[in-house]
Amino acid sequence: MQNKRGFHFIKIISCLVLIAGVTFSSKTIAQGSVESYESIHGNVEGPIRATWVWDTTQIEKNPQEVLKFAVDHDINTIYLQINRDVKIPYYTDFIRKARAYNIAVDVMDGRAAWGLTESRDQIASFLDWIEAYQDSVEPNEKFAGIHLDIEPHVHPEWKTNQASVITQWQGNVQYIVDRAALMNMPVAADLPFWLDNYKIPGSTMAVSSWMIRQFDSITIMAYRDTAAAIYNVAKDELAEASQLGKTISIAVETKQSKEGDFITFYEEGSVYMESQLEQVEKLAAEHSSFKGFSIHEYTSWKTLKE
Repeated sequence: MQNKRGFHFIKIISCLVLIAGVTFSSKTIAQGSVESYESIHGNVEGPIRATWVWDTTQIEKNPQEVLKFAVDHDINTIYLQINRDVKIPYYTDFIRKARAYNIAVDVMDGRAAWGLTESRDQIASFLDWIEAYQDSVEPNEKFAGIHLDIEPHVHPEWKTNQASVITQWQGNVQYIVDRAALMNMPVAADLPFWLDNYKIPGSTMAVSSWMIRQFDSITIMAYRDTAAAIYNVAKDELAEASQLGKTISIAVETKQSKEGDFITFYEEGSVYMESQLEQVEKLAAEHSSFKGFSIHEYTSWKTLKE
């Protein structure tokens, strides 16, 4: 009799634990726990096709115009720069509408000075804002990930103390990646294709190799205007990322460039650009790391001639 009572008692306790577990699990999911990529920003089908939106006020003034452009141009990812003057409801509304079209929205920021340790407070503030935002909104209003555009190679100290800048940049990247992991958010970064010409101080490892290892994904700025040139400058990173199980998006430029006409599709227009991207896709398909394209950037792409 005692054994039977004990058995019933154990069954009751087990049921209570199970119910509590289900309740906790449901509550966690309701509060926006990231169970999978799809659970937070819908299905993003096929290769990435992304663009940068630097002027965040567009989601205040012309959100439907931005989304229509995205749908019309098969964009499934938007890198949206943070602007604290833009009120939170504009972000939630834009992301919610984007998700309805299966468009992911990554929160984006960065500047050359973020390669220096002295900018750590700015970086921390950026991540604090993201964390507070993610914790306060509904799952279908959350950012899909974090996208960085740091580029310390344009900072004056790159010319005077390059080794130190690279080391500081590494420290800041590690800080960002660690913080993002706690938020369960993927992190991607823009990198110039020529970064493999520089080494990590005290090492034979290329800076690009170290960066590919740290981030979930890399956007290689392969700013050229022919398929052969684009693939040629991106292929080494594609090969390395394949070995490391990482993904790469190839970025091209549509803005007018002072560096030369060969940098951008500004002169040739959108029809020519699309034809070149089709060729690049065929060339890059042999690399498992190839994830798609990122076209820089929304305002210049929008006004690109046919």
